[in-house]
Formats: sequence, structure tokens, C-alpha cells
Amino acid sequence: MCVSLSLSSSFQPDPRTKATFYVRNQAHSEAVLIDSGADSNFMSEEIVRKWGVNVSSQQHPLSVKAIDGHIINTSHLVTESIKMQIDNHFELVRFHILRNTEIPIILGLSWLQQHNPQLNWRSGRILAWDVNCHSNCLGAMKTPLSSDKVKTIVDKYPDLTKVPTVYHDLKEVFNKLKASALPPHRPYDCSIELLPGTSPPRGHLYSLSAPEREAMETYIKESLAAGLIRPSSSPAGAGFFFVKKKDGGLRPCIDYRGLNEITVRNRYPLPLMSSAYELLQGARIFTKLDLRNAYHLVRIRAGDEWKTAFNTPSGHFEYQVMPFGLTNAPAIFQNLVNDVLGDMINHFVFIYLDDILIFSRSMEEHVQHVRKVLLRLLQNQLYVKAEKCEFHTTTTSFLGLVISEGIIKMDPRKVKAVLEWPRPESRKQLQRFLGFANFYRRFIKNYSKIASPLHALTSSKRSFSWNQEAESAFQDLKQRFTSAPVLCTPDPSKQFIMEVDASDSGIGAVLSQRGQDNRVHPCAFFSRRLSSSERNYDVGDRELLAIKDALEEWRHWLEGSEKPFVVFTDHKNLEYLRTAKRVNSRQARWSLFFNRFNFSLSYRPGSLNTKADALSRQENGPSEETPPEFILPASARLAVTNTDIEEEVRSATLDSQSPSACPTECLYVPDDLRARVMQWFHSSRMFCHPGQRRTYSVIRQRFWWPSMREDINEYVSACPECAQVKTTSSPPAGLLQPLPVPRRPWSHISLDFVTGLPPSDGMTVILTVVDRFSKMVHFIALPKLPTAKETA
Repeated sequence: MCVSLSLSSSFQPDPRTKATFYVRNQAHSEAVLIDSGADSNFMSEEIVRKWGVNVSSQQHPLSVKAIDGHIINTSHLVTESIKMQIDNHFELVRFHILRNTEIPIILGLSWLQQHNPQLNWRSGRILAWDVNCHSNCLGAMKTPLSSDKVKTIVDKYPDLTKVPTVYHDLKEVFNKLKASALPPHRPYDCSIELLPGTSPPRGHLYSLSAPEREAMETYIKESLAAGLIRPSSSPAGAGFFFVKKKDGGLRPCIDYRGLNEITVRNRYPLPLMSSAYELLQGARIFTKLDLRNAYHLVRIRAGDEWKTAFNTPSGHFEYQVMPFGLTNAPAIFQNLVNDVLGDMINHFVFIYLDDILIFSRSMEEHVQHVRKVLLRLLQNQLYVKAEKCEFHTTTTSFLGLVISEGIIKMDPRKVKAVLEWPRPESRKQLQRFLGFANFYRRFIKNYSKIASPLHALTSSKRSFSWNQEAESAFQDLKQRFTSAPVLCTPDPSKQFIMEVDASDSGIGAVLSQRGQDNRVHPCAFFSRRLSSSERNYDVGDRELLAIKDALEEWRHWLEGSEKPFVVFTDHKNLEYLRTAKRVNSRQARWSLFFNRFNFSLSYRPGSLNTKADALSRQENGPSEETPPEFILPASARLAVTNTDIEEEVRSATLDSQSPSACPTECLYVPDDLRARVMQWFHSSRMFCHPGQRRTYSVIRQRFWWPSMREDINEYVSACPECAQVKTTSSPPAGLLQPLPVPRRPWSHISLDFVTGLPPSDGMTVILTVVDRFSKMVHFIALPKLPTAKETA
């Protein structure tokens, strides 16, 4: 009897850290245990009888021993070769038969060594197979398994728990494996037209950490096996690196900034949400679909693959599918889905890139509409991410709007930053709120009257005391900020304006457009607190983080926008980000994300950037006063704070009175200890030669003496280590000129000193005088190193 097994690449780690698959054979379902402690593969005698597996005798019985060495079982029989399939991995396996075992099937060390599967214990999936499996096991078994004996998917693959049963007959449209396969060529293939006279630049080879290198090798193997990439001999080559996901995983990224700069833009328009307003009137039932591996469902036009080449430490490769990061990717993908579902658009379908909204007036009609869309997607080899879909809802959030029967309104999350603005607890916090409010005062009727109780509390002539009148005005203003005519509905046909700012504890942003009155109206607000690690970013990176988070928040409005939008920041250096030659790894990752958007950066001084600035600081409160976290433990910090030099100064001034000009929190340093103090806080290993300002800043926190700034500047300027190691800020020297050739002896001489010698008859220095013509040398002993004047 021919027996076949079908497994999923998903397994369930049990509490005893065992990896268990579930196998289906005919009408039976059993567990398969992966056990590296077992030397071979085993099947229980009960399963052999239940499934009617053909067996044969072994010439030499196999003894099965426990960990302590005693024999617990003996196997005299072995099964026939059984066809086993794990997703698209096929093989023939023979099992030793065991009696009286609780475990139905065991795949042991011999199977693990042969196929070397890479298991993700957290997600419970097989990620990759041994390189030899690509030619021998993956898709290698030509004989198809009969459908009545083998089911290609277990209950959890694909996961249809969120999918109504009425669509389960179309389950292939949710198939993850098919969504990862190489798609066919279509008329909508991604073409990469270059500007005349240009060619793709060759990018950097990024260094990768050990975990990143391992993830890279897995990505390359899987992508090669799926046909998504292929080896390349292209003269182009973009950089390859990883971005960390929110769950801690790694997402591969390609730095296509150079290629995007010279690519002819595809101006295929993205749809306007406003165009769907009339269509949605009367709709009662909604379904929202999310396409899986969206951009990878589009092929690169034949002949353009070489332009997508990228460099890795493992080799040079190029894409056969459209990768993320190409400037024309949104327009090309929108063109594809519009043509696939074109006859349904403006009737019961609205599409924005990989998001599809289906709307109907009745449930019966809606089921027909959804089935029609799913079937059309399946026919065109476009696949849906079941876990991110919403089916048969009466209210849904789509592109920043909340849609329900007869109502389209702003998503409350878009104005959450203002609605949840905390009550001001100090005069300074209230001034920030009023600074934000002042910009929109012209849109609010009777603004001055409403805000007068708040303005009264800002007076320094009265104590800050929050009262009911101020609370009413505060809540009233917040509600008015988030309603018309202040807040406008985004119109993608108009230019967007995005203002961002970052403080020490938070980031904030405002998205705006000009209304019919030609005044700037806000569309949405955004703010959040910085994490402890993000607070350690420098000012420039915090501003960049604000831009990145705002772009992610409003991606559905800004990505592929018809007109370039403007981003205002109060950090001037960011204006040159896109042309910077050298960026750190964090900036490189964010720059790659920025390439998906068509915008320009513009500098606006902080005094004019009050809206975003107020949002970034609205939650400062107590966190603003929280001291920075220390890198060193308390014991180590104590050693730095209470230094020996501080005790020396304290002891030296114990019997003397400090000058009246000395601050009370500082120690006065007498003349004989000043050099010692400057040496400790500048040249010691603890401080590592800071500059003049930093050295002065550290010393003045604890010590004081007259003219200390001048003394410190002079000491740092004369530091020999700083002069040798640190980069000079002085202009470069002129061209070096050769010395003239001497025509007679002793017409030209050169001098040098040999120092650091042990004393000999009171002499410690040797003056070396060399005749440049004859090379004759005179050595002159000296008691000490002379000055330049004495030498002359």
C-alpha cells in the first residue's frame, strides 16, 4: 500500500520544548515530533496498523537505548519508503517501527542532519532548508500526491479564522506560498527608464553584524529558491542592509537613492478619497482587503533587472520582482490593481495601492461583490493577507477616515494628540498651549473671549491657580481645534504642508493644507513621547525621527501625492540630508523610507514653528525634569564624582577663606593646584581630552578661580596629544618648497635636539648640527633644552 504524509511548515513547541508537527493521512491526524536526541526516524506500531503501512524485516535489529544506557525497545521492522511533504519540500522516508510508544512519529538526528531545517522557535515555523534541498527536495517530486489522501494545508495554513465560511472555497487567494512565488510577466511590469546620459551608481557595501549576516543568508537562499532574485553581473549595485521590525525581526532593505535620482518619474495618479464620497452614500456593509507581498507581485520588465542589482557580502544579485524602495513602485502597482478590478471601481470597489475597500447596500449583494473581487484577484495571481482583512463590518477605518452608513468622518486617532492634551500644570505649559492655539485663532469665533481665562493665568503678577473657568476654556478650545472650520478634510489634489519638531522628551507634527480661503488649515495632528533610548539621539536624529513617524502616520495621504509636499523643520542641517555623502546606519535606513515620498525639506526657525513645537512638548511635564540615565552603575559613578583632586583642593583651602566672587557651590582652587585640576579634567583617561568648552563646563561645575576660562583655553591649546590626534581647524599650509642645494660645506646646516637622556657630568641634552653639503655631524652636550633665542 502506498502511503503519503503531508505536513505544514508550522509546528507547535510544547511545554517540554519539543517541536511537534501535525500530519494528515487520509482521515487520520497524528503528531510528528522533531527530536535531535533520537539517532533515527521512528513510527509507532499502532500507526503502522492504523494506516496499513507495508513493512519489511531488518537483517540487524535496532536497539533503542534510554539516556542512562539501558535498552528500552528493539526494532526488528522498517517501513517502506513513504512520501513525505512539508509544504513544497518533498522526500522519501523510511521509519523504524517501535512498540509501546506514546509518540506516533519521530524525525530524528539523521533527518535533521540531511535536511538541516532552520526553525524559528518563537513563531513556530521552518524558515529555510539545506542548500542541497533546493535541487533534490524543494519541488523535486514530480508525482503529484492524490487529493483524497493528502491535504496540502493543515487547519492553520492558511489561517481562515477571520474569513467567513462563505469564502472558504476561494481559500487559494489567501495562500502564503503562492504569494511568495515568482509572478508572471504582465503588461504592467515595472519598467525603469533612466534620464538621458545617466547610469545607476554603484553603492556602498554595508557591514553586517553576525545576526544580520545570518538573516541575509537566509533571505538570499529563500529568494533564490522562490525566483524573486537571481545572481547578477550588472555594473550597478545598491547597498544592502537591514531595518529592525517592531517585533525584533529584521527587514531587508536596498538603498536605491542613487537609482531613484536618475529615474524618469511615472505620473500615474493615485486615487482621491474624495471621489468615493458620493459612491459610499447609502452603503451599509463594508469589507477591507489587504494584498500580501504587494510589490513582489509585479515583475521587473525584461531587460531592466540589471538596474535593480544590489551588493551583499555573499555576492551580487538582482531582482526579478519589484522591490520596495523604487520611486515608481506606488504608481506601477496602482496601475496594475486598477486594471485588474477596473470594471468594479466606482461601483462597489475603491482601491488605494494594496488596500481594497468593498461596499454594498445589503448583505446578499455584499457577498456577491466580495466573491467577485476575490475570484478576480485569484485569476490574476494577486493574493490577500487574511489576518489583516475585515469582513462584513458596518463601520471601518480607511485611509484616515471612519466610514459607516451614510457617514464619513475624520478618524479620531488623527486628532488624538490635541484631544488628549494634558491639563497644564505650570505657567510655562500653559504658554505652550496658547502658543499652539494662537496660530488657529483666526478660525475660531470669539477666540479672545474664550481664551481670556487662560491668558489671565499667564500673568507673572498673580500665582498660577487652575480653576473651573480655565478648565472650561481649555476643553472648549480643544474641541474647536478638532472641528470645522479649523480642521479640514485632506484633499490629495492640493499640496500638503507638514510641520515637525522634536523636544528632549517627545515629537510632534501637524499636517495642513490651504483651504478655499487661502489660509492654512490643519488636517491632522500627531505627537508621542520618546522612549528612553530615543531620548539619547542627537538633535538631528530626533528631528529625523519626527519626520519618519509623521510620514508613517500619514502615509496613505502623502505617498504618491500628486504634488510635492513641504516638510518644515527647525533643524537647518536636515535640508542637506538627501545629498549627504556620509550618513550613519540609522539615517541610511530612514533615508530609504523617505525615498517613497516626493517632498522637500525647508528650514523654519523654532520661533515660527510653534504648532509642532507645542505638540512635541505637550507631555514634557515631570519627564522634562527627570535626570538622564547613567551608563555607569552607582558605585562607579561615585568614584568619578568624589575624585582625589577634589579632596586635595578641599584640604588645601581648609584653613583659608574663599574669595567673595567664588560661587557657594564651587571650591576655590589655589594657584599651585590649578594645573593639577586642568590635567585631571582634560588629560586623564576618565575624560579623554575634551575641547575647551567641554573642559571648562566640567570644571566650573565644582571649582572656581579667577580667569579660569583663559587658563583652561591656554592649557587645552597647548595639549600635545590634542595637537597630534585631533583634526585641525586651521587653514591648510601652502605648497611645500624644496630647500636649495648647498654649493659648499657648512653653507647650510640643520639642527635637532636629543632629549630625555640620563645625566652625564650635568649634561642631559645633545644638540645635533648636520652639514647638509657633506653630511658631517657635530654633537654638542648641553645641561638643558635651550630656548629658541638661546639656540640662535
